[in-house]
Parts: sequence; C-alpha cells; structure tokens
Amino acid sequence: MRAQVLFTPKIITEKPLKRVDLPTPIPDPGQIRLRVTACGVCHTDLHTVEGDLALPKLPVTPGHQVVGVVDAVGAAVTDFHPGQRVGSVWLYRTCGECRYCLSGRENLCERAQFTGFHADGGYAEYMVVDAAFAYHLPEGLSDAEITPLLCGGVIGYRALRLSEAKRGDVLGLYGFGNSAHITIQVARYWGCRVFVFTRSPGHQDHARALGAEWVGRAEEAPPAGVDSIIVFAPAGELVPEALRVLNPGGTIALAGIHMSNIPEMPYALLYGERTLRSVANSTRRDVIELLELAREIPIHTDVVTFPLDQANEVLLAMKESRFNGDAVLVP
Repeated sequence: MRAQVLFTPKIITEKPLKRVDLPTPIPDPGQIRLRVTACGVCHTDLHTVEGDLALPKLPVTPGHQVVGVVDAVGAAVTDFHPGQRVGSVWLYRTCGECRYCLSGRENLCERAQFTGFHADGGYAEYMVVDAAFAYHLPEGLSDAEITPLLCGGVIGYRALRLSEAKRGDVLGLYGFGNSAHITIQVARYWGCRVFVFTRSPGHQDHARALGAEWVGRAEEAPPAGVDSIIVFAPAGELVPEALRVLNPGGTIALAGIHMSNIPEMPYALLYGERTLRSVANSTRRDVIELLELAREIPIHTDVVTFPLDQANEVLLAMKESRFNGDAVLVP
C-alpha cells in the first residue's frame, strides 16, 4: 500500500513526509482493517511532522480523522463487518484499568495511545484500528465531509461542554479554523450567541455566514462581555486578551494540544472566579454524542479534497491559512 510516512520531523517547507510503499497491515483478533477513503488534515498533524510534540514512534504515518470501509476483521470482532463505513479518531486505545478509565475520563488515561502518533494513521491506503475504538457513521454526509467531525469537531464539542456555555449565553471563539466552524453550529443549535475573534478576513466572512453575531480581531472590544470562551488558536498571547472580555464566573477552555507560552499577566484578569482550563483529547462518549448531533442538526462541514501524495503541500497551505474549512486527503 501507499503511505505518507514521517521519518524525521522537520518544518513543513522541507517536506518531511515521504511517499513509501508498505505491506498492507494485518488486523489483530480485536481489530478491523479499513480501506481508507478519506483522511482529514489536522493542526495536530502539523505539530507532529514539525516536531512540536515529542514522538513516541518513528517512523510513523500521521492522520487521525479517518473514514474507511471495513476490509477485514479480526477473529474476535463481532460489531463490524466487511463493507461497513467506519470512522477512526485521535484516541486509538486506552488501558481500561487506570483511575481515569474507571471514572469515565478515559481521555486522561495514563497509558493512552493515539492514532498517527503511537500507531500508524490514515495518511495511507489502509490502516488497522481496535474495534472498541471504531465508530459507525451517520448517513447524509460524504466520507470527506465526515472527517472534520472526527477530531476538530469532537475536540470542539468537548471544549464547548467544558466551557459551560448555556442557552442565551455569549460564547467567544478565538480562531476560526476546522474545529470552530463545527463548534459554532452546535453552539447556535444550543441557543448561544456567538462572538468570533479572528484576524483572517476569509475566516471572518465564514463566521458571519455560520451565524456569528459579532466578528472582530482579538484586540478589538466586542459589543458585550462574554460568558464562555474557547481558544482554538495555539497562541498563548490570546489568553490575556480572552480574560479581558470574560465576564466574572466565566470559563475559558483551551482546545489545542499544543500552545505557545502564556505570558505573565495581572492576577486581576483572572480574579472574579474566572476559570481557565485545558481540553485534553476526547472520550468515546464525546464522539458518539457529536455524531448523533451531526445527524440531528444537521452539521454542515466545508471540505476541500486533495490527493494523498500532496500531504506536505496541504499541511503548508493549512499552516498559512490559505483555505477555509477542512483539507481532506483522498488515497
């Protein structure tokens, strides 16, 4: 099979991903093999190939927003059958035994493994995934349109829940890329007013089209205080800006797996029982709930498809914010 493989992390302009021909993987007894039909491109993939994250496995095939067709099943698998459409996400497997797994917080599992990080992911023609961490997918969305839901969408959904936004509240979104354009649809469905802070004129127009009540840059003053905030952009300097507009008692959820340093700031910005929290990964429950919402709302995703062999070029274009919505690689 063809795959785009990372051997040594480098900045994306140096094209760190290399096309390689690999043996088609064989599923273990509890696994299924997917013939990949679409794999979304995520900022975490960029952090992986550029070395922002310490990698537990090299070489590695990135990609964790994967839609595919079941091609083979392990001997112990009963919930999936060849020919079914299935999704795979960032959370590849957990131990099921630690205090986090046993308390419904498997996203914090001490021995969690992640797709495209600990295990080879979807920048390939085939991949294997544990059946316990694979998902039946809703009808009504194409393979490419589903991929953004499987990482950016589910992380945005978890961040929205952890931001404690409620009906009638003002929700602020800092950054408006692949995750935020899904989150705003859920927030509007829940009855939230949404303010979007982004510097890109294209992203500003996109936010307005999806129902943002106000759009501006991070340094601008919105027309009202904000009750809950999600910071999607991996820029620590946005945290004081967000606290500046957050109402007392409000919560900021930091949705990125990686962020530049948060600068020193006056305690007065945090005072007033404001909460600042990170969002780490997601649980299987988060994925299932979002997929149900995707059918119920229904959620619309904006995707642009590219051939698998253009993975380096697509990651560079994403880094430079050269398109709205989500990039999807198609083998």
